[in-house]
Amino acid sequence: MVVRQPRYSKEEFAQRGKEIYETKVRSQVEKGNYGKLVAIDIETGSFEVADTSMEAVDRLYEREPNAQPWVIRIGHRAVFRLGGRSLTKLL
Repeated sequence: MVVRQPRYSKEEFAQRGKEIYETKVRSQVEKGNYGKLVAIDIETGSFEVADTSMEAVDRLYEREPNAQPWVIRIGHRAVFRLGGRSLTKLL
């Protein structure tokens, strides 16, 4: 099993990921992939789209073994949503 270590601070990691997504990846993946996840290597700009983050990252590692993957849900600001839902809407 390969142990991968981050090479950037959390702030730089997020900044690079957001910048690459907005400038290079978003226009290529948004149409027809709403709600899917994209894993982006913040060093090379390579990316993979999949239904789950694990699948996207695994595919990215197949192509880029030393990737530093940053993941975002297409069409959303974050990968996961935190917080509860209103019970009145569920009933």
